[in-house]
Amino acid sequence: MLLAIAFIFCLFLGRFFYIQVIWKEKLQYLALDQWTREIPIHAGRGNIYDCNGELLAGNTAAYSVYARANAVENAEIAAAALSPVLGVEREELVKKLSDKSKSEILLLRKTGKETVEALAGQNIRGVYYARDDVRIYPYGSLACQVLGFTSFDGSGTTGVEGYYNGFLAGEDGDILYETDLVGVDLEGAAAAYLPAENGLSVRLTLDHRIQSLAEQVMGRVLSESQAKAARAVVLDPSDFSVLAMVNLPSYDLNEIPRDDLDLLNSLSRNKLVSDIYEPGSTFKIVTAAANIEEGLRGNERALPLNHVFSSSRTRIVDGTTIKCWSDHKNGKHSNQTLAEALNNSCNPCFVDIALALGKETFYEYLKNFQFGRATGIDFSGESIGMLLPESVVRDCDLARIGFGQTIAVSPLQLACAAASAVNGGYYYAPRIVAEIFSEEGGVSEKTETKLLHRTVSEETSKILSSMLEGVVRDGSGKKAYIEGYRVAGKTGTAQKYENGHIAQGKYVSSFVGYFPANDPKYLALIIVDEPQGSYYGSTVAAPCAKEIFQGIIDMMHLPQSEG
Repeated sequence: MLLAIAFIFCLFLGRFFYIQVIWKEKLQYLALDQWTREIPIHAGRGNIYDCNGELLAGNTAAYSVYARANAVENAEIAAAALSPVLGVEREELVKKLSDKSKSEILLLRKTGKETVEALAGQNIRGVYYARDDVRIYPYGSLACQVLGFTSFDGSGTTGVEGYYNGFLAGEDGDILYETDLVGVDLEGAAAAYLPAENGLSVRLTLDHRIQSLAEQVMGRVLSESQAKAARAVVLDPSDFSVLAMVNLPSYDLNEIPRDDLDLLNSLSRNKLVSDIYEPGSTFKIVTAAANIEEGLRGNERALPLNHVFSSSRTRIVDGTTIKCWSDHKNGKHSNQTLAEALNNSCNPCFVDIALALGKETFYEYLKNFQFGRATGIDFSGESIGMLLPESVVRDCDLARIGFGQTIAVSPLQLACAAASAVNGGYYYAPRIVAEIFSEEGGVSEKTETKLLHRTVSEETSKILSSMLEGVVRDGSGKKAYIEGYRVAGKTGTAQKYENGHIAQGKYVSSFVGYFPANDPKYLALIIVDEPQGSYYGSTVAAPCAKEIFQGIIDMMHLPQSEG
């Protein structure tokens, strides 16, 4: 009984301590709130910087004007004085100032310093103002789909602004004034101040220089090819940090088209993350990687590296005829090795690989390369793509998946898969934010590199990368070649489908490339949607990658590759 009494006494003692010491300030604030009226103190929203510390999203001073109707002595006189200062119709102000049912009334949001200076000169009883900053984006449309924007009340809605709103927003405070029963200020009463806690700032992995370069290049191809859209993502293959994300057309974050929601939804969506498409021949990187890896593991079903593929231009699978996109040298389709099949982007060769590996083995690689799953990027609205359930896949489906049809992926999924295939087989969770910190200097949280799993071996990566370097040096990716730098990659040209049928004359041109081939530091996926005229990835997308890579080389003063 003594132990029980002592235990209960300790519980009461602990509760008293919590109420009197720990909970003291909060309870005092709640008690004061019962006989006070508050003026809000808006927390400063955290800034967003690129990886170099360049400001991409910040704030400029603005103010909101409030009134307490019960404290306003004469609504008509007050409205007449406020109308020219606030730029609000007198009748509207009279209506608001006469509404005694509300303790606080918002008269005007986000006005400039000159307004509040004029307001202070009026000295109107019951009218107050508080800081309420305006969000600004110094680079306008740069990375607009990545950064996102805030709503009218300042909370994050899309992009990084939305995903990291809990860190960026901070916590508002109040200034509390003692009032009488009807809300009129008490003479000589002291005000209580509950300070706001400003939001934390965010540093991205994005490099505004590479972002700007990529947007210029993609803007030019969008205009010259009269395409529907142009997109690009640039990754660091060593840890999947996102260096640039381009979605064109775009919009200015300082002039958001809020009056047209359909347009805003279209322009603000990060389609590199949320939309899917049939990748076409760029997907052959994954098929080749799977075959090489299985060969090194001793799987007898894998086609050996010295395997010579049949010169036949077609394969018939389940009664479906699959053709090569073109005759190759001098109008003749010759026998070829895997390296030559990659150079020539020959569909039948990759049909042979997929069928040889078999559904179970090939699907293990598809899932390991994260197809049909989220990549884990710190961004809302990620698509997992479309991958047929393994149980319903027929040979003709498997054959087409082998060269990038009958599967739909997000551009980010494909970029990450390609990066993993050539970086030694390491698949990381891609990331956009590097760290979250307070402006006072203390780092609150760092986003560490997160390895999800291995996809292939180091040896497979080396062999595959050597072949993809040949694609740029000798094959369909020649327009991405840069003298003195070991650029590797794969072109792709995919047909588009509408209502379940091939859309005549509509193509997606793409190229995924990286450099240096022996130690990848920069990887870019280029997508040009529905270019007019020439539509091959080799002629439309590959030159864009070359421009971006050359720009990075010049910008970073990178030396030529060795070996």
